[in-house]
Amino acid sequence: MSQAITSVTGRAVPVPGNDIDTDRIIPAKFMKCVTFDGLGQYAFHDERFDENGQSKNHPLDAPQHQGASILLSGSNFGCGSSREHAPQALKRFGIDAIIAENFAEIFFGNSTKIGLVCVSLNAAEMKVLQQWAAENPQENVTIDLQAKTIKAGEHTWTFEQKPAATASLIKGTYDPLTQLLANKEAIKKTAQSLPYMSWN
Repeated sequence: MSQAITSVTGRAVPVPGNDIDTDRIIPAKFMKCVTFDGLGQYAFHDERFDENGQSKNHPLDAPQHQGASILLSGSNFGCGSSREHAPQALKRFGIDAIIAENFAEIFFGNSTKIGLVCVSLNAAEMKVLQQWAAENPQENVTIDLQAKTIKAGEHTWTFEQKPAATASLIKGTYDPLTQLLANKEAIKKTAQSLPYMSWN
């Protein structure tokens, strides 16, 4: 089984905007890699750096948000191409959770299966949370998956998340590869029973 995730605590960085698509999260030119290793440095690359590699002062690079592990955004986060490189880049950048109004379905699924927690608040709640994070960049936000709450300072909100995703994160069954390996013998036994399969 994968590591169970019951809560995520960390400092938050607001990356405001709606319809932030996967090409903005990880530009296609960085998808030539054989593995996902090293993708983290390219997260939001074209919005963080100009053609000369100079910083555009993106929120992820703001001094007060260095080391933040919870990203805050708007609606339809992760829309566009279904590239699984997008959540991989964010995870490898150091993001452990995303709080947004809602998520593109495929991005949400790709994130969940690598343990990148995605939960939703409504627009009014997100506005308050982003403002709080901007004013309190060194304070932690806690996402409690079991209680389904988000706590930031004196604020507490109840978030939304697909029940199946919540259960898989809490139980540590979100990684399909881990599930396959855990059932290796049962899979092998079934395969051996099939007339068209041969095993050494």
